[in-house]
Amino acid sequence: MQIVPLGDRVLVKPLEEVAEQAKGKILIPDTAKEKPQEGEVIAVGDGKLLDSGQKVPLQVKKGDKVLFPKYGGSEVKIDGVDYLIIREEDILGIVK
Repeated sequence: MQIVPLGDRVLVKPLEEVAEQAKGKILIPDTAKEKPQEGEVIAVGDGKLLDSGQKVPLQVKKGDKVLFPKYGGSEVKIDGVDYLIIREEDILGIVK
């Protein structure tokens, strides 16, 4: 299945945190861990439509690594993989 975001929305695959920190023998369930704040852009919409009818292209592109708020966007699951759909204005920055 393929998803094409509409307008100024961006499909982002959150990057998994590689290093897990263990403190003593306390196990922290996955539901209590903070969500990643960095992800890779998988697909972008065709741009933001202004009131004047002009379409402004998005600044992010497929393959960019971006920062986003912890609880930003809408979570979707496609073929068993978790993604986020985020408006471009909610993206905090591009990681270079």
